[in-house]
Amino acid sequence: MTPLESAGSLFVVAAPSGAGKTSLVRALLAERPLLQLSVSCTTRKPRAGEVDGRDYHFVDRVEFDRRRQAGEFLEWAEVHGNLYATSRRWIEQRMRAGVDIVLEIDWQGAVQVQQLFADAVGVFIVPPSIEALRERLEQRGQDCAEVIEQRVAAARAELKQARRFQYVIINQDFATALAELRTLVEAARLRLSRQRARHPATFSALGITDDALA
Repeated sequence: MTPLESAGSLFVVAAPSGAGKTSLVRALLAERPLLQLSVSCTTRKPRAGEVDGRDYHFVDRVEFDRRRQAGEFLEWAEVHGNLYATSRRWIEQRMRAGVDIVLEIDWQGAVQVQQLFADAVGVFIVPPSIEALRERLEQRGQDCAEVIEQRVAAARAELKQARRFQYVIINQDFATALAELRTLVEAARLRLSRQRARHPATFSALGITDDALA
């Protein structure tokens, strides 16, 4: 899909576990009801409070492999022993309809998406320190000490992937990080390709055509 085919923007948000990615994305979606979250498929078990179809589409490995082999996924990756993937058809249909989409995925999936959508907006969320990351994982109360240390070790490796993203937000203060994420979304919506796709009559009336842009 080229930029001129789509009026919607694609935001790819990635982060190590515990950096605050999910909380930031949820807060952004609450402010921007027209912004939609792509709900990923996963083979992991639901956590307390998670709802199938809202937080994830929970499937077993057999069903996941069937969908992957059928070419239904835009990207997929294995993270902490579980498989995650994004529906390609769902993303493309909504972007063509002018809907802005947020993908909340790991860095491996983000790289795959950015290879397919060159104009996707890549955002990497990082903690202010490894110590702060460990404290947040402990405060979450979802994992035992052994799993937390595994996540911290994985985070050290994942943080090195920040260079693959256009933007990096340091989530030291939540309100500041949310404001920065909000700014990225608003700026991306004003890109020439998106404005032209959403307002073709205005661009035509103003004489802003392909020839004028050449």
